[in-house]
Amino acid sequence: MRAERELWYVPSPMPLAPDVATALRAARQIYVATRRADGTPSRPVPVWFMLDGEAVYFTTGPQSHKARRIARGSPLLVWVGQPDGPHFVGRAELVHDPEVAARMAPVYDDKYWISWLGFFRPRPERVRAGKTVIVKVTP
Repeated sequence: MRAERELWYVPSPMPLAPDVATALRAARQIYVATRRADGTPSRPVPVWFMLDGEAVYFTTGPQSHKARRIARGSPLLVWVGQPDGPHFVGRAELVHDPEVAARMAPVYDDKYWISWLGFFRPRPERVRAGKTVIVKVTP
C-alpha cells in the first residue's frame, strides 16, 4: 500500500524530468489514470493531447470517470507514448474555456490525420455547450 501511495504523491510544482519532456515532444499519445475514491488507480487509458510549455491538455466528456475524479481532486498519472513509458504525476484541473479548444484544434490537425478530417477534434462550441471539458495537467 505504501508504494501505491508513493505512486500518487504529487510533489510541489517542478519542471518535468528531461526524459519525460523529450518523450512528450515526440509522443502521439499519452496514457492517463486517475485515483479512485478508495485510493486505487484507475486503468490507464490512451488519450490524444497538446503540449503547451510544460502543460499537457486533452479533452474528455464532462461526466467521464476522469472528469469526475479530477473535479474531486484526483492527481493524474501520465505515461508518455506507451503504458510503460516515462511518466509523471501531475496536478489536473478542468478547463471550460472554448479558446483553449480553439488553440488545441490546429495542433490536433497537425498531429492526428483523422482530426484534420474533423473527427475527435477539440471544438470550442462543444466546450461552450458543456459537452466537452478540457483537462490541463501540470507537473
